[in-house]
Amino acid sequence: MNYDDEDRLIDSILANTKTIALIGASVKGERPSNSVMRNLLKREYQVFPVNPGHVGGKILGQECFAKLTDIPHEIDMVDVFRHSDAVPEIVEEAIKCQVKTLWLQLEIGHAEAEAKARKNGITVISNRCPNIEFRRQESS
Repeated sequence: MNYDDEDRLIDSILANTKTIALIGASVKGERPSNSVMRNLLKREYQVFPVNPGHVGGKILGQECFAKLTDIPHEIDMVDVFRHSDAVPEIVEEAIKCQVKTLWLQLEIGHAEAEAKARKNGITVISNRCPNIEFRRQESS
């Protein structure tokens, strides 16, 4: 897929996604995951933070979950802020939850897990950031 095709795919994903599980969400305002979550909420996405260390609490006013499969809602997209070695387990959960899109943030990737996600009908975006994509859309 060339870059223009990927941009069109990303634009479609961002336009059609309503619910997002943000894996690796942080309470720390200086963390990229917090900034992305804040921006997604501002853009009226329903965001479910996933961080086992904050279960029972809230991140940016949203109830925090231990893992993707604990979220009692249908999830359109999983946005991953974890090390690449965590991706296979996340893909297993994403398959169980029948998510539409797996979004791996900048410098996160796992070829085998990404292939498994695609084989199971999940669209995979890797090495991109929604905040950067929103800025690209706004400058077009």
